[in-house]
Amino acid sequence: MRHGKKFNHLGRKTAHRKAMLANMACSLIEHKRINTTVAKAKALKQFVEPLVTKSKEDTTHNRRIVFSYLRQKEAVGELFREVATKVGDRPGGYTRIIKMGNRLGDNASMAMIELVDFNETYTSGTPAKKKSRRSRSKKKADAPVAVEETVEEVKAEVEETATEAKAEAVEETKAEEAPAEEPKADDNAEETKE
Repeated sequence: MRHGKKFNHLGRKTAHRKAMLANMACSLIEHKRINTTVAKAKALKQFVEPLVTKSKEDTTHNRRIVFSYLRQKEAVGELFREVATKVGDRPGGYTRIIKMGNRLGDNASMAMIELVDFNETYTSGTPAKKKSRRSRSKKKADAPVAVEETVEEVKAEVEETATEAKAEAVEETKAEEAPAEEPKADDNAEETKE
């Protein structure tokens, strides 16, 4: 009976599944993010999170345990050097799964799994401050001053555009009048020639 044995076999025998997860974990540690199917990403998350937790305490025993899972010396070294220093203060949740839509070939649902602390988009240099509620009296006091300043700026801009429009209208009327006078002079010249 298989009571309580509830994990995804991913359509593979035990040895194949363990080798695949070890290779995917090494790729994740090396590249910091990989694209795969959603089912494999969830299985990889369960596989790699305990290893990252082990890497926080750098002992020979922990390195040997992690090496027995990953089977690559370079990946173990990078996990204990780079990844462990970045996630040292994080209590868990070292990976993030982002769904990417379906694959064109077989319509499998795809996902990107990444190490959380290595994504600069989500983790900017300063942590987000918690917003606290403030009293409205302070906002009301600041609001009229800001409104008055913006009203004055808008009025000044309107006056500038109005004077520019008047100047352009005057120039256009002068330009229209000047060509009208010149043909009259040409008509007079033609009359004198006849």
